[in-house]
Amino acid sequence: MPSPALARQHNDPSFPSLWEELRWRGLVHVSTDEEALAAVLAGGPITAYCGFDPSAPSLHLGNLLQILVLRRLQLAGHRPLGLVGGSTGLIGDPRPTAERVLQSREQIARQVVAIAEQVARFLDFEGDAPAEIVNNLDWTDGLSAIDFLRDIGQHFRVGTMIKKDAVSARLNSEAGINYTEFSYQILQAYDFLQLYRSRGCVLQTGGSDQWGNLTSGIDLIHRAEGASVHAIGTPLITNSDGTKFGKSEGNAIWLDPELTSPYAFFQFWLNTSDEDVIDRLKAYSFLTRAELDALDAARRERPGAREAQRRLAWEVTAMVHGDLAADAARDASAALFGSGDLAAIDPATLAAALAELPGAAGVAGDRIDVLLVATGLARSNGEARRAIAQGGVSVNNRRVAGEDEVLGEDDLLHGRFAVLRRGKRTLAAVTAS
Repeated sequence: MPSPALARQHNDPSFPSLWEELRWRGLVHVSTDEEALAAVLAGGPITAYCGFDPSAPSLHLGNLLQILVLRRLQLAGHRPLGLVGGSTGLIGDPRPTAERVLQSREQIARQVVAIAEQVARFLDFEGDAPAEIVNNLDWTDGLSAIDFLRDIGQHFRVGTMIKKDAVSARLNSEAGINYTEFSYQILQAYDFLQLYRSRGCVLQTGGSDQWGNLTSGIDLIHRAEGASVHAIGTPLITNSDGTKFGKSEGNAIWLDPELTSPYAFFQFWLNTSDEDVIDRLKAYSFLTRAELDALDAARRERPGAREAQRRLAWEVTAMVHGDLAADAARDASAALFGSGDLAAIDPATLAAALAELPGAAGVAGDRIDVLLVATGLARSNGEARRAIAQGGVSVNNRRVAGEDEVLGEDDLLHGRFAVLRRGKRTLAAVTAS
């Protein structure tokens, strides 16, 4: 049985075609011939694939966009293939400026399993268009260098290969490019050829930064099989200020809850700007155009209510981590900011939420003014006592009444945590040592 979040997903029937919906949702940055591709998508079921690089132990938000494109194709009756690069992960897609550090076979193998499990959570493996997870190591591990050069390499022209954006950037950099990374585009193209031959796959999707690799596969199939196939490159998502979406100071927002907690994941979406939130809902949710129009109207009429952000945060968190985790993250967020019961938050969610705050160690009997200084909510004991006297300090949403008040045993939620607040939204955590 599909998960509740998977069962809620559906394409919007108000669009005349899947192609029009993909375009409206901002999911098409570049593609092969639009008219031909629209006709293919509107016709009988096709097989489409997207590749996922196992260079990390988890996928991130950029990968999630690609998975959801596969899911939209599946909901329209097409068969999705999620390819995990057990062999290409050993090589590494060329970075624009620096050579990749190759990972061990054992590390890549572990990450292949983790990535495959993540992709599988978003697809349906039953019904008329069952999904399949494939590993390109299955068709490359036994491929000899002679066979690779003779049967595949003959179809590639070096002049064309060096014009690819990633290769060109590296050739013009101080690092240059080694042959291993240079050959990556051949291996990815070979994936498309193998899936075309074995499963009739005629569409590859990926980020627009992968367009050179996508077109390499199209060219290889045309040369080797005399057939025409298709590709869609999704836009690289950026915020309205031009920064790369999903990263802050180099830290990705991961799908693995051990790397990015459901609470932190929820908060990331909740903090989406007004300028970006509708675009994020279009791309990362399955809400209909009518629902999104209503949220857009609410955003313009009642910006302070942040209805669109709250819906976005819940929808995507539920899709990735499940309804219960989304509910817990929502309730924790509400309680932290003064409209809920902190004691009702489960220990794991509360710990994850407080990990996002400045904090200090403390025990029952510690003075509140001292803890305010320890956590950074006040610069001195005098400033802390003045804040308390003015009624601007609370512990677990309970106002601190006296300047000499101490942290009580009952203030330690789950015997470990207390939340200090100064003013309306300045928070810090106290954790019992």
